[in-house]
Amino acid sequence: MSKIAIINGPNLNLLGIRNPKIYGNLSLEDILKHLKKTFKQHEIQSFQSNHEGVIIDTLHEAKKWAHGIMINAGAYTHTSYAIRDAIETIEMPCVEIHLSNIYARESFRQLSVLAPVCIGQISGFSANSYELGLRALEMHLQLKKPS
Repeated sequence: MSKIAIINGPNLNLLGIRNPKIYGNLSLEDILKHLKKTFKQHEIQSFQSNHEGVIIDTLHEAKKWAHGIMINAGAYTHTSYAIRDAIETIEMPCVEIHLSNIYARESFRQLSVLAPVCIGQISGFSANSYELGLRALEMHLQLKKPS
C-alpha cells in the first residue's frame, strides 16, 4: 500500500462555489471522497492551506511518511520559489495538478515554477485532474518498486 499526500493550496477550500465555470461544481471534499473510494489500495492523506509556510511544512512532514505527493498549489504554482525548493529538497515523486488548463488562461498563469521539480503535470480536466494525477503517480511508484 502506497501512502500518498495530496496537498492543496490557496482558495481550493472554496471549490464548488468559486467560479464554477472554470473550477467546476464539486467541492474539494467531494473530490477527495471520490479519490479515497476509487483508490482504496492507497492510504491517502489530504491537506489544504491558504498559507505558503504551512504548505512548505506539510511537504517537509510528508517526507517522513509518504511515498509520493500530488500538489495543486493554486496561485502559488506561478510565484512560490519556496514551495518549489521544498519539493526539490524532499526528493519525492510529486505530480503537479490543476483543475483548469493553465496554458489557456491569463499569461501570468501559464508559468509554473513547480513543474521543473515535479515528475509531471496534469491540467485542464476539472476534478478529473486529481484522478489522472493519482493514476500517474501510482504508475510511477509501481515502476520504481524494486523487483
